[in-house]
Amino acid sequence: MTNLMIKTRILSISVPPGMYATIENTAQVENRTKSELMREAFRHYQFVRRWRLVRQWGAETAAYLNLERDEDLEAFLG
Repeated sequence: MTNLMIKTRILSISVPPGMYATIENTAQVENRTKSELMREAFRHYQFVRRWRLVRQWGAETAAYLNLERDEDLEAFLG
């Protein structure tokens, strides 16, 4: 191989036939590849997961500090 190195890796996944048809149709309707669609879906999953972890951390911190209401937080922040 020359200096042009492949910047992607191939990932094979299994999905039910109905989901595959939906993915294929969506990609066709949006004029995108199935790979592009799956990359976007995973980026969205990562975004949602990070926010879920942030909300969990916030809830745990609020419980630890006995901050049950918005007013409690306002008083805590001064």
